[in-house]
Amino acid sequence: MRNYAIKMGVVLVFLFSLCGPKAFSQNVPDAIDAHLIAARTAAGFDFTGTLARLCVAPAPIPGATLDVAPGPPPARDTWYAEPAKVFDNLYFVGSKIHNSWALTTSQGIILIDTLFTYNSDEEIVGELRKLGFDPARVKYVIISHAHPDHDGGAKLMQDEYGSRIVIGSPDWDSIEKSVNGFPEGKPRRDIVAADGQKITLSDTSVTIITTPGHTPGTLSMIFTAKDDGKPLVVAYSGGTAFNFPWTVANFDRYIDSQRKMATAAAAANATVLMSNHSEFDSAITKIRMLPSRKLGEPHPFDLGKDAVARYFVVTAECAQAAHLKLAQHSN
Repeated sequence: MRNYAIKMGVVLVFLFSLCGPKAFSQNVPDAIDAHLIAARTAAGFDFTGTLARLCVAPAPIPGATLDVAPGPPPARDTWYAEPAKVFDNLYFVGSKIHNSWALTTSQGIILIDTLFTYNSDEEIVGELRKLGFDPARVKYVIISHAHPDHDGGAKLMQDEYGSRIVIGSPDWDSIEKSVNGFPEGKPRRDIVAADGQKITLSDTSVTIITTPGHTPGTLSMIFTAKDDGKPLVVAYSGGTAFNFPWTVANFDRYIDSQRKMATAAAAANATVLMSNHSEFDSAITKIRMLPSRKLGEPHPFDLGKDAVARYFVVTAECAQAAHLKLAQHSN
């Protein structure tokens, strides 16, 4: 734990140097400065990756499309990660960069996100088997949003294992309209997610929170994980970076969704923050900490209600800063 804090401290000092008052004050309006400082303060030591991605180096996409044919897969050693039992009922079956989670119940498994087409069979199907689970027990697959690094294995799970696929309506539309994004075929429209909908197996439910912004149909979630029998509420953020066309309307939608999810997380007393990118929730680092966790120490993912609230302050404040920069450059 101490080594992790030291490493994060070094990262934070670096970020402070990039985002410090001198840098902020150079040709940046006071309002933008205030949002960036608020984001930096909220990030603390917990969300340095989120701060770096959204506040320090956000990538504007004025009108790009993600409907492009995938290129050759990268080398396996750049993405492969071992599976891990993270909670009593929650298992990591993702890659080094992209997260996928298996929420287990007595009646089957709810899978959250499915990585790319090229690695979903090895990382998800293979790792479920390595953990001792039959992939056919995956009854539901919830896709946070229709980007190829999250929906790539949806068709595989649907066709080979009979899983029901849950996606937001606008993102089902995007999948169906795609011309180049699914050379091996698209998943068939199945369950259309609705705000407040519960996906339930046995005594376990995942509550869907629609959070449009990252994509029009982005889904976030609330569910319960158990740490040695102790229930912990998880807030799962389904939309992360600003890789949408940079318009005032899109930023307004993103900001509203961050506030909406913050409210839902607070109402549910969520103390665990998870995302579909390890860059945002430090999943890979925290998983590596689990074997050295001592008796009585808090779970690495259990950051507390205050930290969960601060995550959504970071995302909203960085978005507001980018929003104002966009407006400034448009004038």
